[in-house]
Amino acid sequence: MSGISRRRFLVTTAAATAVTGAGTAVAAAAEDGLSAAASGPFDVTVADQQYADLVRGFNQRWVGTPDYVRMVTSPSQAVTAVQEAVNAGKRIAVRSGGHCYEPWVSDGIKAVIDMSQMNRVYFDSYRQAFAVEAGATIAEIYKTLYKSWGVTLPGGTCPTVGAGGHVAGGGYGALSRRHGLIVDHLYGVEVVVVDGSGKARLVTATRDASDPNRDLWWAHTGGGGGNFGVVTRYLFRSPDAGGTTPQSLLPRPPASLLVNSVSWSWADLTEQSFGRILKNYGTWCENNASASSPYAGLFSQLKPAPKAAGSFSLTTEIDATLPGADKLLDDFLTAVNQGTGVSFRVDERRTVPWLHGVEWPGFTGGGDPTNRFKGKSAYMRKSFTDAHVAAFYKHLTRPDYPYPGALVLISSYGGKVNTVSPTATAVSQRSSVMKLMYVNFWRDQSQDAWHEAWLREFYRDVYAGTGGVPVTGDITDGCFVNYADGDLSNPAWNTSGVPWHDLYYGVNFPRLQQVKAKWDPKNIFRHAQSIPLPS
Repeated sequence: MSGISRRRFLVTTAAATAVTGAGTAVAAAAEDGLSAAASGPFDVTVADQQYADLVRGFNQRWVGTPDYVRMVTSPSQAVTAVQEAVNAGKRIAVRSGGHCYEPWVSDGIKAVIDMSQMNRVYFDSYRQAFAVEAGATIAEIYKTLYKSWGVTLPGGTCPTVGAGGHVAGGGYGALSRRHGLIVDHLYGVEVVVVDGSGKARLVTATRDASDPNRDLWWAHTGGGGGNFGVVTRYLFRSPDAGGTTPQSLLPRPPASLLVNSVSWSWADLTEQSFGRILKNYGTWCENNASASSPYAGLFSQLKPAPKAAGSFSLTTEIDATLPGADKLLDDFLTAVNQGTGVSFRVDERRTVPWLHGVEWPGFTGGGDPTNRFKGKSAYMRKSFTDAHVAAFYKHLTRPDYPYPGALVLISSYGGKVNTVSPTATAVSQRSSVMKLMYVNFWRDQSQDAWHEAWLREFYRDVYAGTGGVPVTGDITDGCFVNYADGDLSNPAWNTSGVPWHDLYYGVNFPRLQQVKAKWDPKNIFRHAQSIPLPS
């Protein structure tokens, strides 16, 4: 064990009982017992072999230099970790899956609390809800829920994303058009907070109308990670659940999926035919955004890529048990390609069991964890305009960016998502029909400026009519906080006059500030785009 500088800590009774909320002292003790299989908290420092891995996340642009990374395996250990960092005056950041797009877990951080070893998914009979620890990945959540109970959550498609940030930011995925956002099924959240005296404690907050901590639950339904405390676990039970058995408390996924991928060759396309594909797809999403649409069980992603990639694809999955599923898919593809004068190539079409479909490469994202990347986002309420199309075509065919490793993921959206009030959860965007992620990946650090410039200029030009960002209005509706974008705070790239927090949170920002003031009055949990305390 040479070179190991781990400091191990005993879980104390005092830490285990630093809990508020009805019944949570008993529950916390039980959770600590369930977590006992792991050896329990230790610090990884620069002297340890693991340090190089643990101070970086999925985006290799961001590598931190904290004094230590604290590995925790229970709620009480998380309380102790927060308290020690607060007492020592160290800046805290939390990491679960490590997929933060910006350097919120590296810049200026001295104590990283790593939740990855708290990754259990189980049924909490005391709360009558499914418990998902913050370090559980999307893949772990789906497999455990489905294999054990035949249920699921409408979360994301990248298997290595951790629950900690995904849920807090209002994550979405392939089942969201049918079942809503993952936070629409969130019953409660267990979180370490720090009060005005600097004391760390564990709080459980639920959506129950009588819960005095309900505002803390609400803030975690889209208010973003790293704002209010350290989430240790989430509790899920659908609000319309009609039974009492675990199998009746969350949605059931389709038994099977019809998956499909088609592609267009850039060699066949003109600006007009490319624009027709883009507009057709947007119009289809606009016309089929109702929760009652026969297409509510269809999820798709159009993925325009630079001309240097040679082609770009449209991937689709639809509930294969729907009557006429094959015809619904064919009609969808016909609508997207209508009037283009070109043909697409069918790359794949088959029916697979649901859990295998979750792992289908057409949707499983994330890519190579040794990459560097930059991402941006937008919600759209209507189809693309001529100006949008012109900007897309200009930048995807630029001769000075002959690079294939970039794309825009344009996801079909709406459905059940849009049946929820903009203020019922912290996710205000409840009338969009598409959700966009602009992203490029690379490895060579010396190319950072080249890749960043292309993506920034592309995005700026698409939204030139609203100050370079998708301001909430008739066509666009702001940005997705889980695709964090530091440029939204930079007046060189956001000339709209609309602040970054309004792009993320819309009408919910003032209420989120109130929650911040109540639950993190010392602003312990902060980063460059964390919710600021009210002035």
